[in-house]
Amino acid sequence: MSPSKVTEHPTYKIASIPADGIGPEVISAGITVLKKLASTLGTFNLEFENFDWSSDTYKKTGKYLPGNALQTLKKFDAILFGAVGAPDVPDHISLWGLRLAICQPLQQYANVRPTKIFRGTQSPLRNCTTGDLDWVIIRENSEGEYAGHGGRSHIGQAWETATEVSIFTRHGVERIMRFAFETASKRPKKHITVVTKSNAQRNGMVLWDLVAKEVAAEFPDVKVEKMLVDAMTTRMVLKPESIDTIVATNLHANILSDLAAALAGSIGIAPTSNLDPTRENPSMFEPIHGSALDIIGMGIANPVATFWTAVEMLKWLGEEKAANALLEAVENVCEKGIITKDLGGTATTAEVTNAVCDEIQRTLEGK
Repeated sequence: MSPSKVTEHPTYKIASIPADGIGPEVISAGITVLKKLASTLGTFNLEFENFDWSSDTYKKTGKYLPGNALQTLKKFDAILFGAVGAPDVPDHISLWGLRLAICQPLQQYANVRPTKIFRGTQSPLRNCTTGDLDWVIIRENSEGEYAGHGGRSHIGQAWETATEVSIFTRHGVERIMRFAFETASKRPKKHITVVTKSNAQRNGMVLWDLVAKEVAAEFPDVKVEKMLVDAMTTRMVLKPESIDTIVATNLHANILSDLAAALAGSIGIAPTSNLDPTRENPSMFEPIHGSALDIIGMGIANPVATFWTAVEMLKWLGEEKAANALLEAVENVCEKGIITKDLGGTATTAEVTNAVCDEIQRTLEGK
């Protein structure tokens, strides 16, 4: 009898960029949990390579990224990113020097931010419980208000002038709309809210609305609503159960997703995916909370956002079973009350990380 064929397990190469603030703490926790998950399941392998690109690098060398950074990153299957921001570097320099310097040239034009209330956590909204708030916000990630067009002149004069030009192209709007409608069509509610401000912004946002209407015609099974961004904030607070998928511009979705995370219980649990849906370039995955400079080194940073970010990364890599198992393990730990201060608990970063690793072993070993 011939020996059975041995199936080789896939190996995914992950570029790790912890960067600033609590980034190194939560990315370390994320890698610990991912390694535990991979070794326990035994169905895939993960190889991590760390890159010390941060505000400290900028202060030492005058730049965040080396000249070959993008070419280096293209060799990886995905990027796991921590946070960028330091008290002694202006925010517009750090953001454009690192995060946006990766997202934009690698065409990671779809920013995806799921939000829900975890079991064992509580929303600040009265009577809003697990299942009532379960959204995904699709953020246009390549142009709009963050296109980088504009400038300053007559600096220091009374007539100093600054312009910030929002860029909306039919190509850019169409590709994010199609991605958002495809996302909505795969969710149970098949419902999307197109967020706009076309009553006041009468050029770019009118194009946004027009393209949304055209793309909607391709998805007759998806219920479509249009809502002004200011009205959307009140709806998120007053009628969270009426929302499912949201698509909005770079700036609008950035603000709405932070509100969404707070309404779900804490910005410390919210993940982000910066996707290139063409898969020509690696996509980048990061927790939403930023560098959180006030709690650096205190050991109390919430690693859950990074764990959920890791879940989204695994889904993108095609490891759906592993992703679902990790998310279940994280929710189980939250339900047991092992949560950090921002969620009303007393657990440290390490305690939550260890608890998730133990839960992975308890539920998955031998499967």
